[in-house]
Amino acid sequence: MERRERKASKTAEKAGMESKSDRPQEDRILEGRNAVLEAYRSGREVERLFLLGGCQDGPILTIRREAAKKNTPVDYVKKERLDQLSLTGHHQGVIAYVAAHQYAQVEDLLQAARDKGEDPFLILLDDIEDPHNLGAIIRTANLAGAHGVIIPKRRAVGITPSAARASAGALNYTPVARVTNLGNTIDQLKKEGLWFVCADMSGETMYKMNLTGPIGLVIGNEGSGVSRLVKEKCDMKAAIPMRGDIDSLNASVAAGVLAYEIVRQRFYKS
Repeated sequence: MERRERKASKTAEKAGMESKSDRPQEDRILEGRNAVLEAYRSGREVERLFLLGGCQDGPILTIRREAAKKNTPVDYVKKERLDQLSLTGHHQGVIAYVAAHQYAQVEDLLQAARDKGEDPFLILLDDIEDPHNLGAIIRTANLAGAHGVIIPKRRAVGITPSAARASAGALNYTPVARVTNLGNTIDQLKKEGLWFVCADMSGETMYKMNLTGPIGLVIGNEGSGVSRLVKEKCDMKAAIPMRGDIDSLNASVAAGVLAYEIVRQRFYKS
């Protein structure tokens, strides 16, 4: 274990050296063993955890167990790295970055649909990296009547202050769930009766598709689109007609176009 931690420490120090401008806002940085442990116990979402590599004392091991339960990404680093990240100088070998917004559970999104007496309409994001895109999609989700947004925990942006600002207040009304594995979540939601459509240029034109009923709309990464494994889980692939000289739309724009085709078919299709 100690050897693996040393290796992880070196990797984190080479690949994870953020500048001060990359850090979260001060109210999203927790330092010290009690503060971080209480964050876990209270259910607060911890997005990233920095621990002193090789430290095996009781409180650190307890924090590690809590992080494992919640699938928190953990970086094992040297004391010098923690000193660099620390705002107070009293990190006690542990620093955590917490979410700017409390995440919901997938069941909360389904319950929101039940409460309104509507078929579930969810938007799932496959590795969106730009916080402004995330915020804009959450805003669109709210205006289109979606019951929530689902994002993955890893390799994707979370609800940062930038994403919150870009949502223009929609985060106060549209729940966002964060899951470990998007493919597994799709499988679980299929058991609840949802059908899934992903944005894909090779698919059928969206105007020819039946997008009514319980549905999940999947939007892919800004550069690579929907990943192969997630695409294979989807029941339909929808292409947005394009008549211009470039071959793709911004991810948040694509989400808006497809979301409003779902709205049209739900409420206005003759």
